[in-house]
Amino acid sequence: MEWQSQASYQFAPLKAEAFVGTYGINYGRIANNIPSPDKVVQLLRQSKIRNVRIYDFNHSVLQAFSGTGLELVIGLPNENVKDMATNEDHALTWVKENVQSFFPETRIRGIAIGNEVFGGNDYELWGALLKASKNIHNALKKLNLADIVQITTAHSQAVFANSYPPSSCIFKENVFQYMKPLLEFFDQIHSPFCLNAYPFLAHTYDPDHVDLNYALFEKAPVLIDPITHLHYDNLLDAQIDAAYAALDDAGFQKMEVIITETGWASHGGDSEPAATVSNARTYNYNLRKRLALRKGTPFKPKSMLKVYIFAMFNENLKDGATSENNYGLFKADGSIAYDIGFRGLNSVAGYSSQLSLKCSSFLGKMDVSEEANVKGFVFYVLILDCVSLQRNKQRTEKVFGLLTFDRTDTKPAEKSLVGLRLYVVPHISLILGRTRKKC
Repeated sequence: MEWQSQASYQFAPLKAEAFVGTYGINYGRIANNIPSPDKVVQLLRQSKIRNVRIYDFNHSVLQAFSGTGLELVIGLPNENVKDMATNEDHALTWVKENVQSFFPETRIRGIAIGNEVFGGNDYELWGALLKASKNIHNALKKLNLADIVQITTAHSQAVFANSYPPSSCIFKENVFQYMKPLLEFFDQIHSPFCLNAYPFLAHTYDPDHVDLNYALFEKAPVLIDPITHLHYDNLLDAQIDAAYAALDDAGFQKMEVIITETGWASHGGDSEPAATVSNARTYNYNLRKRLALRKGTPFKPKSMLKVYIFAMFNENLKDGATSENNYGLFKADGSIAYDIGFRGLNSVAGYSSQLSLKCSSFLGKMDVSEEANVKGFVFYVLILDCVSLQRNKQRTEKVFGLLTFDRTDTKPAEKSLVGLRLYVVPHISLILGRTRKKC
């Protein structure tokens, strides 16, 4: 929905929702060498990533997103939370200056109040989180923005007392006294429970008990929850359902869980052997395939999974373990860190640069010995205007071989393919050329 004027959003009847589709990304900027916000917008749009989270309210970023149609969640950093909790006027001024003044051109769809507050040791901040959330929400109401801009806060897995098996998960006792009133408020305003979940960290901290392939969405022994008897073939689904179990136990059975951060580091220190380019590529590629299915988890199969990937760039100024600097899908210069189907800035599309998850899935399942399947593939290509040539190179070449055999060697069952070849092959060439130009 496009917002045309102040009047057009004053009486918006819709519930505020900050996420469209299934896939988003975190645009962190703790770096001194990443592309400008304008270049970042170009990168996001060519990658067709619509949902974006930032961790602050930088005006140069907000201005760069103006008129782009990208859906943006801005952040109120932890250091600002106490001020917003103690002063309603400051909260109103903050919303006017950092949200309302950019409407409607910049599509600010959410405000994240703090980040992983209950995972830290600042208990004064814990107590301020609810009041800050309420004051920001009340400011949005006064400015007629509460039906457009969603209030959330992201939690780490440190808020849980246990998460194995998933159905046994509950909130820590010392967290629950702060968490329950916050959840009650979020339930009233229809906000989701936002979780930062990292199978990479789970495996890194406990490699003897967390199977690497299970964490990577690869083939691994299936976990069967002994209480619900639900089957889990990957760790992220189990982590999400653990959050649902904790919410159920707290009395919030209908609250949605959204993953606000997940990712895999492509480089790490000596204590992080799983932080490799290969593993990072595998996790993020498989996660994209998982989200493309548009389905839920074993416990909530009808609730389509929504995920923000962490992160857009490698960030060279972040503190902590070596891995903290290496979660990016893109390097600091805008080139890809590894190939999961996106292209970097200033890159030229070629034989292996365009990866379509749909075509990849189609090719992976197709019996290319069957004429009908080859025809179906060609039709699929023409309709979707895409060809996956990298991950299924041998199958693709066999398909093209069937389409380009010599007329003298034609078998009766293949005659129709000769005619198909004369029409389709030139069109596939045009499609590939068109893809290079527009991507």
